[in-house]
Amino acid sequence: MTAGPDDRPVAALFAEVVGQPRAVRALRAAARDPVHAYLFRGAEGSGTRAAARAFAAALLCPDGGCGQCSACHRALAGTHPDLVTVERTGASLGVDEARRLVGLAQRRPFEASRQVLAVADLHLAVRSAPALLKTVEEPPASTVFVLLADSIPPELVTVASRCVTVDFPPLPTGVIAGWLEARGVPGAQAALVAEGAAGDLQRAALVAGDPGFADRLELWRSVPAVLDGQGATAGLLARQLLGAADAAVEPLKAEHAAELAAMADEAKDFGERGVPGRKDVTERQHREERRWRTDELRIGLGVLARAYRDRLADQVAGAPGPASGSRSYEAAIGMITEVAESLQRNPNETLLLESLLVRLGSLAA
Repeated sequence: MTAGPDDRPVAALFAEVVGQPRAVRALRAAARDPVHAYLFRGAEGSGTRAAARAFAAALLCPDGGCGQCSACHRALAGTHPDLVTVERTGASLGVDEARRLVGLAQRRPFEASRQVLAVADLHLAVRSAPALLKTVEEPPASTVFVLLADSIPPELVTVASRCVTVDFPPLPTGVIAGWLEARGVPGAQAALVAEGAAGDLQRAALVAGDPGFADRLELWRSVPAVLDGQGATAGLLARQLLGAADAAVEPLKAEHAAELAAMADEAKDFGERGVPGRKDVTERQHREERRWRTDELRIGLGVLARAYRDRLADQVAGAPGPASGSRSYEAAIGMITEVAESLQRNPNETLLLESLLVRLGSLAA
């Protein structure tokens, strides 16, 4: 259906939400007659944060999301006084943040007819779930909640049930590749980056300028050919893979350093001696870097699993090899999947990888 004249400005608000047409349609419709709470379910890089700002702009704009007024521009920039984003300050979204949210929900809007409270990392709010449930169940009429979550753990199912859920699935590889090409990344490089981005647009944007990215992918692809059943080989390879994961975080660290430098310049312009909220910012950055590194390992394990799937496909197609090859490749894929899933439990990564590589090597021996 072709957008009418009244729809085009609202659609423009969501221009930064890439590859999520179903979510955008749902939010454009919801902006006309919003309810009290929405849950945006999708991993980092799927577009939830950009969508939250765009949706807030549509809710705070006096014209329903014209895309041109001061309210729209400030909401998109995250500076509108009636758009408040609550971020966790520790490893989880704790009771202190939940209490702050209770107070914020009761305040009156400063400018608009309503206020929007955006809460990041809801999936890490297990301990504060009861307080959040009460707040979301009984908000003032002038407050709209936008909750962002990677997933919904069992402890938060009741909170989620009080919200309209809008899903943001991981972006398809082709969508990310097309987005990169539109920004000047050559086709072959865009396809390679998209393959390793795991549906994360933010990661793709940073990785596109990382000269070591292709070498890291090739290191993971080479693992089956390098393993020889020897523990020393597995240990050396594990150290190489972990070193590559460390190197992968460098572009994000550079972006974080630039963020802090910009904050320092702004503080200096206002006559501040230090950067307000620096501790919270650096803690957030460290969490993002840790998460980035874990995701890098998960992506690498995905590349490794695909290498074994390719070998399995060749075996099924009749390529030369031992009759037991298919079973070995299937077992290898299962082991890799199990290790990738265990990363969320913060294991000792060195021991985890060494153990995996020893077991994979024994299959090949």
